[in-house]
Amino acid sequence: MGEPASDRPLHVALLSPCFWPEVRRGSERFTRELADGLIARGHRPSLITSHPGRPARSVENGLPVLRLPRPPQRRLLRRRYEPYLTHVPLSYLALRAGSYDLAHAVYPADALAAVRWKRRTERPVVLSYMGIPDRRGLTEYRSRLSVMLRCTRGCDAVIALSAHAAEAFRRWLGYEARVIPPGVNLSAFGPSTRAAQPTIVCTAAADVPRKHVGLLVQAFGQLRRQRPDARLILSRPPALEAAARAGVEVLAPGLEWRDLDRREALARAYGEAWVAVLPSVDEAFGLVLVEALACGTPVVGYAHSAIPELIDGPAVGRMFERLETESLARALLETLESPPDQLTAARCRARAEQFSTERCVERYLDLYNELL
Repeated sequence: MGEPASDRPLHVALLSPCFWPEVRRGSERFTRELADGLIARGHRPSLITSHPGRPARSVENGLPVLRLPRPPQRRLLRRRYEPYLTHVPLSYLALRAGSYDLAHAVYPADALAAVRWKRRTERPVVLSYMGIPDRRGLTEYRSRLSVMLRCTRGCDAVIALSAHAAEAFRRWLGYEARVIPPGVNLSAFGPSTRAAQPTIVCTAAADVPRKHVGLLVQAFGQLRRQRPDARLILSRPPALEAAARAGVEVLAPGLEWRDLDRREALARAYGEAWVAVLPSVDEAFGLVLVEALACGTPVVGYAHSAIPELIDGPAVGRMFERLETESLARALLETLESPPDQLTAARCRARAEQFSTERCVERYLDLYNELL
């Protein structure tokens, strides 16, 4: 009889279609933080990912990483098929070649490879879905609905990041997803020296229209009529022209572009800001706001989707009710009028501590052991 799962190191295959340094989004950060938490507890996670190159193996800060070739997908994308399908057969073969106790995917296409592996090995599969499976999300790509249905039928557990996302699973897929919020690294994100001038930071992708960074810049221009000394820090995209095409006034007065890909730069920007803002509408969680809270910085977000689950009162931030310049500018101005003091910073930090990486990892370990 084998050793109980809870008493031995688990060999977990983490699957993500892309990873650092090619892409640095919330899902890649989640994968890295989960891996770090598992390693710290004596477990053996390995990452299976893909890139536009030859097969490559490496060990990155203790995490074994296998980068599989990603065959060209331009033709599929032009026909609006699900992204990141071309490497899935290779991910399946990589799973078959390993001796994993469990597979944990963070993207539906990778979950397809894991479900196929499960049929051969009878080992459990988990999918952490990073989005909201509502009408827009399920019809964005030609194959998204069928892929999600195969995932909910084949995975042992599908995880939603928030109660809002879980409700979408229930409504649109008839599936009861479990809720495990992603965690913030409280050691990496903490209070630092606050800027002397009123400072707003937004780390959302400025070149993605649905993030509504263009609306934020417009609201910032309106705000500066009352606070002309205010500045807005934005995360610099690979090409400012792409941000301009997304409706962002890239040379607006008071606007400062920074390279915020590295965690240290991100934490520094959060720490010096008076307020952090996420203007996007369809957030499954809003990890960037929790990172700002961990730095003692109040936040502003849209009063819909999962954001109300994070901003639980005016002590930690404000919400704007309408996707309009005036509504967003008002929420920002109200927050700036009360610069963060020690009490505010402590309240923000306490709120972030409810979403720590440690809590997240422990909940996933409980799930793994339940499934094993």
